[in-house]
Amino acid sequence: MKPKVAIVDYGAGNLHSVANALAYVGAEVQVTADFGELIDTRGVIVPGVGTFAHCMDGLNAAYIPRLVERRLAGGRAVLGICIGLQVMAEASAEDDYATAGMGQWPVRVERLRAPVVPHMGWTKLQVPPAAKLLAGMDGERMYFLHSYAITTDPAAVMGESKTTKPVATWAHHGTPFVAAIENGPLTAMQFHPEKSGDAGLEILTRWVKQLP
Repeated sequence: MKPKVAIVDYGAGNLHSVANALAYVGAEVQVTADFGELIDTRGVIVPGVGTFAHCMDGLNAAYIPRLVERRLAGGRAVLGICIGLQVMAEASAEDDYATAGMGQWPVRVERLRAPVVPHMGWTKLQVPPAAKLLAGMDGERMYFLHSYAITTDPAAVMGESKTTKPVATWAHHGTPFVAAIENGPLTAMQFHPEKSGDAGLEILTRWVKQLP
């Protein structure tokens, strides 16, 4: 039986391409804003395009921060894509830190310091040995489209804790930035796996296969 996954429909996401990619790799996909359905499904995807503040407005209106907290507390998988990664941080420079993110990591989203912004196109991943979902992906090129990113390693600023430390995969555009974070049941990617060819589909395949 195909594992059921749900894409959060909150008015700011690349829903169709993500849904098509997940269906292609063997998931039964549902696009919904229903809280009960999002709680019960095996995996939840938080997509995101547009501005940080606009995405957080939509997420807050649909009670998604509470949903994410409940799922993660129960060890249930959540996957963030593009701004779906950024909203897991505390805040973003995109609106002068005025809008709070979900605060899963004590870091902020900063504007990329690069000759050309936005960063648009294919860039190599720098995958650490501790990565699991992205194991073997070092040097693979993924598709990015963004002007802001997390540039601080979340594990370096979390201090001593019994919680699972996040493992960051990096990329470089003008400056190093976080391309993906694996943190127990929470995984998030700044790049678009659904637009990253075979390598991106392989990551989605792995994510679907490891759903509890």
